[in-house]
Amino acid sequence: MTVLEDDLSLVFTALADPTRRAILERLSRGDATVHQLAEPFAMSQQAVSKHLLVLERAQLISRSRIGQSRPCSLDAERLAEAVGWIETNRRVWADRHDRLAEHLETL
Repeated sequence: MTVLEDDLSLVFTALADPTRRAILERLSRGDATVHQLAEPFAMSQQAVSKHLLVLERAQLISRSRIGQSRPCSLDAERLAEAVGWIETNRRVWADRHDRLAEHLETL
């Protein structure tokens, strides 16, 4: 893995695609098979499987095996890490904005 492919970069890359975000939304309601995840999209199961590989590599989902089925599950812990990073940086920028506003008031 290169420096550009750190865990957080993989998460944000995975989240950058609207299809993958929709898949994660669906999995937030419970486990689903590739067939179930492919239903709402105008794409093949193979195309959905490629999206699932990206999500799996980012550790946003996991797959298990139950008989012939391989249901996918959401891994919310990785999302929580991304939310934590966003929140930390949001506070930094909000503080900087507040300091700038205070400075501009003094001018």
